[in-house]
Amino acid sequence: MFQNRKRLKVYSISGILSCILFLTFVNVSWKTDRSLKVVVEKKAEVNDLSSFIQQLYSDSQLASSNLSINVFEKAMIGYLNLKDQNLLSSSKDILTIVDFTKPSTTKRMWIIDLKNKQVLLNTYVAHGQGSGADLATSFSNNAESHQSSLGFYVTSETYFGKHGLSLKLYGLDKGINDEARDRAIVVHGADYVSENFIKQTGRLGRSFGCPAVPAALNTTVINYIKDKTCLFINGKSDTYQSAYLNSQVDISNFPIKHS
Repeated sequence: MFQNRKRLKVYSISGILSCILFLTFVNVSWKTDRSLKVVVEKKAEVNDLSSFIQQLYSDSQLASSNLSINVFEKAMIGYLNLKDQNLLSSSKDILTIVDFTKPSTTKRMWIIDLKNKQVLLNTYVAHGQGSGADLATSFSNNAESHQSSLGFYVTSETYFGKHGLSLKLYGLDKGINDEARDRAIVVHGADYVSENFIKQTGRLGRSFGCPAVPAALNTTVINYIKDKTCLFINGKSDTYQSAYLNSQVDISNFPIKHS
């Protein structure tokens, strides 16, 4: 009788332990599966850079303003890398693109509000006189070349100079545009950037390398893009490379989400 009770007690304890182990296994398995699902979903979001950019391009209706998706993609990859490295303003989501593959008679500057997915301004912009006539074909980082420089810039402070209100730029691409500050490459207004000038000469006037904008829009342009926003100047070049065109950039923490 005593042995039967002892055996029953052992069976009861064993049964309880088995139940505890089973419930623990089920609980751990459920948590593991759930965590795995979160990790997989996050990884898919991070790696979906191309879809993210294409959707943003569509949402912002950039095709209707004749901005190439390929140029926008390059500009956005650079923008995301600069944002990831805390080189841009935390309070502005402005991206400015200049596409010098287009002739000067077209509106080839876009100022884009990425947060609200809209083009704030699409206007004319001049290239350097050493870069070409109507079309910019040559680019340089050298002083006195009077050529435009390609690549990524961060806008800096404003000042009043011989062209009135102007905006200083920092060139970020080593050997490509990093002499911009010393060359006094700035955003400024100019009378030769206008439709009247195009009618008279068949093209825009040219600068000494600065991305000059219409005089009537100068203040508007500068107020939109000043204080650590991204400017990307695109052009036809077989040699242009940038450390900021890293397509492995993590977008999981990027505040702009497509709808």
